[in-house]
Amino acid sequence: MMYRPIPSTNEPLPVVGLGSWQQFDVGSSASDREPLRQVLTRMHQKGGKLIDASPMYGRAEQVIGDLTTDLRLNSSFFLATKVWTTGKQAGIDQMEDSLRKMRRKTLDLLQIHNLLDWQTHLKTLKDWKQAGKVRYIGVTHYTASAHDQLERIVKTEPIDFVQVNYSIRVRNAEQSLLPAAHEKGVAVLINEPFETGSLFRAVKGRELPAWAAEYGIESWAQFFLKFILANPAVTCVIPGTSNPAHLLDNMGAGFGQFPDQKIQAQMATYLAKL
Repeated sequence: MMYRPIPSTNEPLPVVGLGSWQQFDVGSSASDREPLRQVLTRMHQKGGKLIDASPMYGRAEQVIGDLTTDLRLNSSFFLATKVWTTGKQAGIDQMEDSLRKMRRKTLDLLQIHNLLDWQTHLKTLKDWKQAGKVRYIGVTHYTASAHDQLERIVKTEPIDFVQVNYSIRVRNAEQSLLPAAHEKGVAVLINEPFETGSLFRAVKGRELPAWAAEYGIESWAQFFLKFILANPAVTCVIPGTSNPAHLLDNMGAGFGQFPDQKIQAQMATYLAKL
């Protein structure tokens, strides 16, 4: 697995992580959790580390905490979650609950989910970072309409991470936000890399271009993920899945050569012509 450094510390982070929206919102039965147990086991075996969650994602934090602890891998993963509420004390209470659910005394990354009451929570996150309760802090959103505000925060606030939507067809982030993050030394997590599955529907029944093999691309998932990782501002992409086979496919995008900007443009053009 290839790594990229978190700019604020130079800590290396594997370039493919795991999202948990919907997929990890499951019950406590063995049958519900077994596929996710396999996902986490295979992710660890392939060198992945970052798992992204949120209180918004139902039971995801609890499931991640339970399974990583049962597997004795909790400390091996880079656990990221979010604060998603309004008001200082409500935010503190929610973040304390996240620590408990994810079985941690210190979280690797806490983010302000979709910029909700972000100025209030950012003060708390700074305090928590100073106190050692969280290692990194950041902000997130999943729509292009929020990119201008994310960029302003990246340029003016001492954050470590920004999480943003970016894909082969939704490229607004590369115009200004990603360059700003790169310039300011802010790590970038990418959500919605498959556009909630619409990319796979667009290529259903279509063959990969022959030249994709030169970059170790063996599937459409890897095609879409390697397009994103071709951008040097991107630190880690976090596709979500509850399918162990899909997890292995996604992790494969973190191996081998990444396309350069010329090939990245060729990838986008090829997809647009399908």
